[in-house]
Amino acid sequence: MAGTTVSRTAHFALHRTQLDTPPAPPTGLGTERTQALFAVREAWIGALVPKRWARRAVTRNTIKRQIYAVSRDFEPRLPLAAHVVRLRAGFDRARFSSATSGALKHAVRGELQDLFARATP
Repeated sequence: MAGTTVSRTAHFALHRTQLDTPPAPPTGLGTERTQALFAVREAWIGALVPKRWARRAVTRNTIKRQIYAVSRDFEPRLPLAAHVVRLRAGFDRARFSSATSGALKHAVRGELQDLFARATP
């Protein structure tokens, strides 16, 4: 979350931090060389779905699955960085009565596609 917010929608925010920041100088005994935090050079995706905005575990898991599925579609266009998709507002439970309804999945997927489209060149 220390990175910058690169795009927002009504319910989601996409945060990004660069992976290739210079390592800190070695300090202390036995620290002759430093190791990179992320050895793999690819886009990293994380999902943050707080219980505050999605009370039921099945809803949180459904939203996370949608985040990872949509991010796979946009992964080739994302820069080499660590990305975190954060749910920043809850979906209306009156409108989406079931935690795994098709309507909820469709709404989440559409908004995530918009979120990633705004963040990619």
